[in-house]
Amino acid sequence: MRVDEIPVGEGRTMVVDGVQVAVFRLRDGSLRAVDAVCPHRGGPLADGLADDCVIVCPLHGHAFDLSSGSEVSGADLSVRSYPVEDVDGTVRLIVSSPRE
Repeated sequence: MRVDEIPVGEGRTMVVDGVQVAVFRLRDGSLRAVDAVCPHRGGPLADGLADDCVIVCPLHGHAFDLSSGSEVSGADLSVRSYPVEDVDGTVRLIVSSPRE
């Protein structure tokens, strides 16, 4: 996927090695990536509202830290976060090593 296919402030879902990942292009131009499906009820996280720190699931409002994947209100939910970078305008994502 090309970075410019992701509007600033939004996310897009991509499949890497059979894993659905939501990739976000933040307002500062940086990229973040987390599991594409909310563990609460399967909401599409790429469709949620994102800021520089969190993504809010569009179905029930659970908010996940874009760096760690932890649910920010303390609910016992989390998503996996992934290292992602812009390499010459292309999204580079590795699903085998989660971000700590």
